[in-house]
Amino acid sequence: MNETQQSQEHKTVEQALVIGLGQYGMALARALVAHGVKVVAVDRRPDRVHLASEFVTEAVRADAQDEEQLAKLAPARRDLCVVAIGDDATEASILVTALLRQMGAPRVVARATNELHQRILNLVGAHEVVNPEASFGAQLAARLAHRGLIGELQLGDDLVVTELRTPDSFVGRSLMELELPRRFGVTVVVIRRTLPGSEAVSYPTAYETVEQGDVLVCVSPPGAVHELVRRM
Repeated sequence: MNETQQSQEHKTVEQALVIGLGQYGMALARALVAHGVKVVAVDRRPDRVHLASEFVTEAVRADAQDEEQLAKLAPARRDLCVVAIGDDATEASILVTALLRQMGAPRVVARATNELHQRILNLVGAHEVVNPEASFGAQLAARLAHRGLIGELQLGDDLVVTELRTPDSFVGRSLMELELPRRFGVTVVVIRRTLPGSEAVSYPTAYETVEQGDVLVCVSPPGAVHELVRRM
């Protein structure tokens, strides 16, 4: 990753272009607006454009595969361009991603539907490729397979943040006694504890004793917490 790409990733997003207003694109546009981003939402279908017009800065009916129509949306002036085109239009998403890069879009995030699609999107220049269905499926599978696991957030390829309900075998023991970093590569960074009428959040020391009902927020390599749960 070069310095320009790094600076773009750390830049606050003020304006975003979201292309494709299916379920994913519509939800993403709504979430970006909730974060204070000015969103221009684009789709070919007038019903979707009308729906998005109720909450985005601007909703535009356009065919993003048409180079002239796409250029009018000024992608080079947007902090973020998201290609959220759906499952039935993979060729369109590839073409639009390539056009956005040619037009100087500073950051292009594209939605992939499978591994081949992802590879091609990377080849045509997407700065980031996401597969929301696969990510959600993996997180749901982990939560169903490991009943104490509340949720996970992948941070890059080698780090995961996990919320874990305290296993019974942890109760009454200190973090030092449990030796989670040495045994599993898991570090507890936050403990959420329910109190009468409230919830306390602490940043524990090694001497912190784990109580029944605590939620442990852990940082670890991928799969480490799953191994911990299996062995506890």
